[in-house]
Amino acid sequence: MTVKSGAKSAGRQAASSRWLEWLARAGFVACGVNYLLIGVLAVQIGMGVGGEAADASGAMHAVVAYPGGFIALWLVAIGFAGLALWRLAEVVYGQASPNGRTVVKRLASLGRAIVYIALCIGIVVFLLGVGSRRSGNNQSKDATATLMSYPGGRWLVLLIGLGVVAVGISMIVEAVRRKFTENLHMAHMGARTRATVKVLGFVGIFARGSVFAVLGVFLVITGATFDSDKAQGLDGALRKFTLTPLSPWLLVAVALGLVTFGVYSCFEARWRKTEPG
Repeated sequence: MTVKSGAKSAGRQAASSRWLEWLARAGFVACGVNYLLIGVLAVQIGMGVGGEAADASGAMHAVVAYPGGFIALWLVAIGFAGLALWRLAEVVYGQASPNGRTVVKRLASLGRAIVYIALCIGIVVFLLGVGSRRSGNNQSKDATATLMSYPGGRWLVLLIGLGVVAVGISMIVEAVRRKFTENLHMAHMGARTRATVKVLGFVGIFARGSVFAVLGVFLVITGATFDSDKAQGLDGALRKFTLTPLSPWLLVAVALGLVTFGVYSCFEARWRKTEPG
């Protein structure tokens, strides 16, 4: 066996290892906790009783207000780190889902890995008390303004916005077509569990896709108007739902959808296919 083939074999063994599987499953729990908190905060905003922003920053502030909150956040950070590592393994070896070795699937895993790394870093920075204390919306505006200050930055923001809209639409399609079931060990579930997972996945992923689509639209508007103030973070995008004729009930409905996605993520922690492609 050559050194190259030996390294490749060792890498695949690591990607298939029990410890990476448990890191991934812990990451899905962390993701679920994150969306549960954001959804609850958004419900409170919709009902006019919320004080924290409905985003990762608001969720962290809400958690540390309770005894053991710092420990819980460290565990969530570890979970996101594990989920990022698992997604990076998918970039190399492909996903467990059908056609999981395609370039599109690998790029999707890379994008998700970057998001989870950013979430992990954000929590660690918060826990260590370093970095910016600005809200997620202001940070989004600042980051967008910085990007647009470079040559061609405006068009890059526009393209990113279109990409985020496409991701949101793909999530909605995934929910409607129940494609998410291809990533789960559905055959290992009982009939009642299968029915529950299908409902939770549809509602949760549809709501999450709707929020992503709204976030992308604001980025598109930002790039088209060259106005960084148009950019919105998660909290800002959710609050825009209150400006519709269905306010505040549309925001509450979307928020409950995010809570549902949080619950679904916990089911993913149990039933997700984690084997490399």
